[in-house]
Amino acid sequence: MIRALAFIVALICAAPAIAQPLPANLDKQNAIVIDTAKGRIVFKLRTDLAPKHAERIKQLVREGYYNNVPFHRVMDGFMAQTGDGQNFNGTGGSKYPNLKAEFSNVPFTRGVVGMARRGDSVDTANSQFFFMFGDAPSLNGQYTVIGEVVSGMDVVDKLKKAPPGSRGGEVTDPDKMVKVQVASDIK
Repeated sequence: MIRALAFIVALICAAPAIAQPLPANLDKQNAIVIDTAKGRIVFKLRTDLAPKHAERIKQLVREGYYNNVPFHRVMDGFMAQTGDGQNFNGTGGSKYPNLKAEFSNVPFTRGVVGMARRGDSVDTANSQFFFMFGDAPSLNGQYTVIGEVVSGMDVVDKLKKAPPGSRGGEVTDPDKMVKVQVASDIK
């Protein structure tokens, strides 16, 4: 009951974001729209860099996997991670097999979206992804770039962050992706 009420409140708060127009010249077939209680985030998928990862994200979006999923790990100045629609805490993945890395020469800079993976192998990306708050050259060539924010980086900046000094960046009572859609599917 409390979860249902919280979800309804989140939808009401997200209503202004849902009404926002999409950026001009957006390839709607390859753009992801995330509505949160703090606003809308739109990112374009880089199918030219990571076609298998982009297809996985679209597949999971269309299955509703990401709806109401928290930004479970948010480290100020570094990144905001989400995408665990299985356990909702950063330990889960989808029902699909892990993906092989699709590395590129695109650097991890502000607004870049990358695929999260387990630390033990570069070929363990599955469903989780992260938004960069700033530059992180240490991630270059170690993680797959799947996209870049084209609208709503100010919303990413507003996400609730882990307390200063938090080693793992876990967030208590995190912000959530209320509704996630492929832009071409928005009615």
